[in-house]
Amino acid sequence: MKMTVEVRWERQAAVFTDKRYSRAHTWHFDGGQVVPASASPHIVPLPYSVEANVDPEEAYIAAISSCHMLTFLSLAAPKGLVIESYTDRATGVMEKVNGKLVVSRVDLDPTIVYVGEQPNASTQAELHHQAHEQCFIANSVKTDIQVVA
Repeated sequence: MKMTVEVRWERQAAVFTDKRYSRAHTWHFDGGQVVPASASPHIVPLPYSVEANVDPEEAYIAAISSCHMLTFLSLAAPKGLVIESYTDRATGVMEKVNGKLVVSRVDLDPTIVYVGEQPNASTQAELHHQAHEQCFIANSVKTDIQVVA
């Protein structure tokens, strides 16, 4: 399976070599969605970054959370658990590891609302464990991923 995303950036008449250029760019997905992106203002100061745009680190955290959620939902359904809503407030931690700045940890903090049968804590923990084991993104990264809920 091959997936393609197009990332577009233009200099927009900036000198460039003085590093005073916009980091704003767009992500174009095969389904037609265009997402405004930028470097994080925590990394590149304003006005050279765009705070309102998605930065790669946020997208990385969102991808981990989304993959975990989608896997969790697919595991819960055949067990007869009906999920009304799933909201995750995922948090990423950036730090220097071996001299390199990395997203070293992502904490997932999902709030799940069930309809009807409520799973016990053990069942829910096992679903999260299985979701983590089966998530394509979690299987592709070195970041420590924890479910804190």
